[in-house]
This record gives sequence, structure tokens and C-alpha cells, in this order.
Amino acid sequence: MKVLVVFAHPEQRSLNGSLRDVAVRELEAQGHDVQVSDLYAQGWTSAVGRADFPTLPVDARLAPAAASKQAFETGTLTPDVKGEIEKLLWADMLILQFPLWWFSMPAILKGWVDRVFAYGFAYGVGEHSDKRWGDRYGQGKLAGRRAMLIVTAGGWQEHYSARGINGPIDDLLFPIHHGILYYPGYEVLPPFVVYKADKLDEAGFEATAERLRERMRTLATASPIPYRRQNGGDYLIPSMQLRVGLEASEASGFAIHLARAEANIPPGESGAGSSPTDVRAATARVQGLSRQAGRRARD
Repeated sequence: MKVLVVFAHPEQRSLNGSLRDVAVRELEAQGHDVQVSDLYAQGWTSAVGRADFPTLPVDARLAPAAASKQAFETGTLTPDVKGEIEKLLWADMLILQFPLWWFSMPAILKGWVDRVFAYGFAYGVGEHSDKRWGDRYGQGKLAGRRAMLIVTAGGWQEHYSARGINGPIDDLLFPIHHGILYYPGYEVLPPFVVYKADKLDEAGFEATAERLRERMRTLATASPIPYRRQNGGDYLIPSMQLRVGLEASEASGFAIHLARAEANIPPGESGAGSSPTDVRAATARVQGLSRQAGRRARD
């Protein structure tokens, strides 16, 4: 398998840096080909701007989506963006690794998504008709590939549980899992999340590293989060609303977008104490997709 790790942490000696090394070594030991995009080391530009579209006339108004479409279709995207797209097309598996900062990914990683997921490549693909609304949410140019997150967080797991003050981790990660990864076609695996990242001692690190190794061993066989396909009949077109009655009776919020057969999977976690091989238990609860990470701690 070909694996691309997109790494977003400014410190090589951080917990994230150590976990990245654990994952890469395990993947290579299993015979996989691995590439790493270290965004800070690359000096990645995190903001979309006119410089992303070299052929845009200097007096033209910048409409980012239209400019992205034109640049992708004409092959005039900047070399750094082209290089990352080539890596995505090369990879069977995408891993995004980052610390959870202010309940989301670091700006540099969001900027990687903004610039690399170009119009015509990751979105704006496929026909729009009364039977389908483009190739997205389970379809698209990245369909047939897998993706997952490795996330560190400073907060306690309980703070990010169904009744936790910060909200369920399932909900915090839904915009990334569903809106960034599933949207262009990836099968999204349950995340690997490490809590209390800034309190992890040597023994805790070794246990966490072993859980991560186990997750790396099961990338090809782990069950993905069971999201509904947009064009599979569950959603009305063109309103894109879920048909009434398809969700489990107790499901609400983001959880309604899980296939009903999976909606009552018992709670679990990945990377913080339970079996990482129980992928389904690790990812789906009635109120979401897994229980992990959170807070603003910067490691």
C-alpha cells in the first residue's frame, strides 16, 4: 500500500513528531511505501491568494473557486500544489496528523486543504441532474482510497464525550471526516486520538505507540465510518435532505448521516485505552462517530 502522511506540527521533537516516526516505521516494516509532507518543514503557504493562480490577469477580480477551476484544468496550478495533488493520486491511504488547536486542525493544514483540494479535483466534479448532485460524499476523484486522522489533544477524554462540556469528539471531527475527506470520495477510518497529550509520561507514550502500531497494521482491513452515500438514494435531490425515517429513532445531529444498520454500535475509543482493533466500536455512537481528543493544548 502507498501511504501519504501529511504532518502539521512546528516542532520535530514534539509528541506528534514522535508518533509520526512510530507510524512511519511501522508502515515501512509492513512493506508499505510511505511519503511524508511535513508542512512546517516545507514552509507551506497556508493562505489562498493571487499567487496561487499565475495566469490570472493582474487587473482581473480574484474569484477563488473559478480561478482554481481554470488553473486545474489548464495545468497552471503552482508547483507546490501540483506536487501535493500528485502525492494524493499516488497514495492509497492518506493520514492527516495534527494537534487539535481550538477544536480544529492548525491553520497550516487547513491551508493545505484550501489550496490542494482544487476545483475540478476535489470538488466541482460530476453531473448535476435529478438523479445525482455531482460526484461527492462517497464518490469523486479520490474514491477507492482510504483516509484517517492521527490527532493529539491536551484535554481529558471525558470533556469530549457525549455529555462533555466541549461536545463529542465525533462532532468536532465531523467537518474533517465528512466534509473534507468523505466529500471527495475517501473511505474514512476511525481516528486515532491521544488525550492529555501534554501529560503523557514515558509509560503512557509506550502504550500509546503500541496502539498506534496496531492501527497501522490494520489500515487495509479496518471498517470505515459508515457514512451514507449522497447519490445512494438516502437523500432527496436537489434539496440534499435525508429522507424521513431512515435514521435510527434516537439519532440526531451529525449521527443521522451514519447508515442505520450501524447507528447503535456501542461507544468506544481509539488511541486512549480500548482495543484499537475494534474499529466499529471505536468510531460510532448514537450521537456521533467516536470519542476522543479535544481542547487547545498545543501538542
